[in-house]
Amino acid sequence: MQLVINNFGAYLRKHHDMFLIMIDEKNVEVPVIKVDNIWISTSALVSTDAIQCAMKNNIDIVFLDKYGDPYARIWHPNLGSTPLIRRRQLEASTNDKGLDLIKEWTEKKLKNQINLLKKLKKTRPVQQKQIASVIEQIQKYTQQICKLEGKIDENRQKILGLEGISSRIYFETLSSTLSQKWKFNGRSRRPAKDPFNCTLNYGYGVLYSIVERTCILAGLDPYVGFLHTDDYNKKSFVFDIIEQYRSHVDEIVLFLFTRKMVNDNCFDHVEGGCVLNDNGKKILMTTLNDHFDTQVMYQRKKTKMRNIIQSNCYCIANELTGT
Repeated sequence: MQLVINNFGAYLRKHHDMFLIMIDEKNVEVPVIKVDNIWISTSALVSTDAIQCAMKNNIDIVFLDKYGDPYARIWHPNLGSTPLIRRRQLEASTNDKGLDLIKEWTEKKLKNQINLLKKLKKTRPVQQKQIASVIEQIQKYTQQICKLEGKIDENRQKILGLEGISSRIYFETLSSTLSQKWKFNGRSRRPAKDPFNCTLNYGYGVLYSIVERTCILAGLDPYVGFLHTDDYNKKSFVFDIIEQYRSHVDEIVLFLFTRKMVNDNCFDHVEGGCVLNDNGKKILMTTLNDHFDTQVMYQRKKTKMRNIIQSNCYCIANELTGT
């Protein structure tokens, strides 16, 4: 489970085999053995005993800013894997192996977008033709990406361009399915210009944290990207991997808005846009956690969604090393 702390002034410490969260005059105890991650999204205090306990039990502590982006992570100093994985990852970033992987991940992303649009098409008969047209266009762009050959550097801009067009029409379609109050005009960030993008961005930030952790555990270097460039201090590989899972957040956020589970009280206005407040964070984080803890069929057995992401990262590491 994810231990989420989003109450201003909360205090986290260790008490026997428990994490003890002190909020105002209330105390909440959570067994250490049940915790996978600790997410802190507001001003809080953490004792060194709690940090030591978390590191001993392979629990990372992630600090999220007001937009949901991780700005710091406390993690044990051990690599936990062979450097061979990182060497092979670096080699793949410049050859046809890297292109094959990027094509595979991008295809998964676009197919996941198509699957979400198909779900919407079934429940919105008035928009069926419009949604069907968008699905057809994204399928066409997917086929063009799959046909690319050569090295990543030769195809990077083509992939980004086709992916960008697909994302634009995809989000235009998502907006069209919302009530007039929540419609939005394209993607926006830091700050988001509208509540939907605001919620979406925070969800992506949480997903980013999950993917970064799985990369580290699998021995993959978060900074050695294939499609996304190696900008200074940018965890490019995390952005490569996260793409195929974004639709999970899209569907959750769409669900929250269409089921009227969020309202104006979930957002605070800031200069240039809005941010999720504590009410909004609680609703989103609870729904996200429930989703990623949901068991689905994967390789003929029931597995939590978050464990599927971890398993996929291990598969990538094995594919890179040929094991």
